[in-house]
Amino acid sequence: MRHPHPSRRTRPGPGQESCWDYPRPPALEVSHERVTVVLGGAVVAETTRSWRVLETSHPPTYYLPRDAWAEGSLRPCEGSSHCEWKGRAAYFDLLGGGVVAPRTAWTYPDPTPRFADLAEAVSVMPGQVDRCLVDGEEVVPQAGGFYGGWITSRVVGPFKGEPGTWGW
Repeated sequence: MRHPHPSRRTRPGPGQESCWDYPRPPALEVSHERVTVVLGGAVVAETTRSWRVLETSHPPTYYLPRDAWAEGSLRPCEGSSHCEWKGRAAYFDLLGGGVVAPRTAWTYPDPTPRFADLAEAVSVMPGQVDRCLVDGEEVVPQAGGFYGGWITSRVVGPFKGEPGTWGW
């Protein structure tokens, strides 16, 4: 299926927002939605205090404070990556309910000044856990396996990550 060009954006309905109205460079927004992460049938993180990173063409990525994560659920692992906006990321294996999800979570130990609030906050790839929920709604993972966006009914696209969107 050919993904629609960004010029064919979905018009947001009441209570919705378009990822095409998000800025570049991205914005950081405090969220008080209830965010839950489940792995192996166990709740490994839950909070009503998180941050959303909002970037043009992407669904939001939610970052949860370190104290939202269950004891022993985050195991540091090898590797790092670099984000032009946030800096160097470090990774974790996520553990929950007897399951290990390798290199599923990440943090920015020393983020750029614009994203200083994310220091030590942790996000996950929604497609690599049982489920992520935002205010009780199950998240749909951003397509493509590279980006960590969390799609809910609150945000409309089209979203980067689908086939044919790499150059957006």
